[in-house]
Amino acid sequence: MTNSVNRSKRNFLRGRKVRQVATFRLPWITSESQFLKDCSQCGDCLSVCEENIIVKGNDGYPQIDFSKGECTFCGKCVDSCSEPLFKTDRTDKAWPSHFNIKDNCLAKSDVYCQSCRDVCDARAITFSYSNGAIAQPQINQQACNSCGACIQTCPTDSTELLLIQELN
Repeated sequence: MTNSVNRSKRNFLRGRKVRQVATFRLPWITSESQFLKDCSQCGDCLSVCEENIIVKGNDGYPQIDFSKGECTFCGKCVDSCSEPLFKTDRTDKAWPSHFNIKDNCLAKSDVYCQSCRDVCDARAITFSYSNGAIAQPQINQQACNSCGACIQTCPTDSTELLLIQELN
């Protein structure tokens, strides 16, 4: 008999809400289920990524690791793949995501920091003075292209991209 603990069941019984972290796969995939079904795990996408942000996940499938850098949307990962995993229209956002700045943000703690704004080429992050001496971050979700540049640069890991919904 093994003593393995089912943490999700334990947290449920204790009334704890467990936040599932969604996996960012390659940009412009048609769906997560299609990706898992048809990806051969060949690794071609890992080797062509100039930013080196595509890593092999714990499940063996490629995923994006924004802590390593940003996606430039060059499309080389898509072009290197021989499987039918991707949308043909690359004008849409690469991922259906929502950008968030958590409460541990330095600016939200009245410490001057605008590192996320400084690396945001899309200008989706601005800072404005409202009630204090330190400017507070403002997010334009429509302008955010989900490149992830703000994630690596944040000194407190308070910037995050959240998948809006898991693709079918």
